[in-house]
Amino acid sequence: MILIDSDVLIDDAVNRYPYSIESKEFLRRAEQTVGMVFVSWHSISNLYYIASKEHSDATTRQYILDLPRFARIAETNTEDLRYALDLDMRDFEDAMQVAAAQACSAEYIVTRNIVDFVNSPIRAIMPDEALSEIFQG
Repeated sequence: MILIDSDVLIDDAVNRYPYSIESKEFLRRAEQTVGMVFVSWHSISNLYYIASKEHSDATTRQYILDLPRFARIAETNTEDLRYALDLDMRDFEDAMQVAAAQACSAEYIVTRNIVDFVNSPIRAIMPDEALSEIFQG
């Protein structure tokens, strides 16, 4: 199982060069693994907030509506929130990503921001690493 961090989705949605190159390829490959990929609930709001500044509301909503074709929302609850609060991480939003990854039994968090996941109990990898390690090429 894989949890996709907000930044990977945002890089793709707003075509944030050069990061979008690897994010787009990773997401293209992830689309072929239905049931294996998750996103956190709060990633969707992060995505909407940033992408809607670059694109129309309709375009942003369509991007979000397309996500469930291959990615599921990690189901989290109050205990997951408490877990995130107890993690030794600088950024609470990243701790919430870890809690979501834990909730869906993810082995990896695919993110461009691996530095902030240094204390994560779930391995954080860049999209290009995910391409070579998870999708073998």
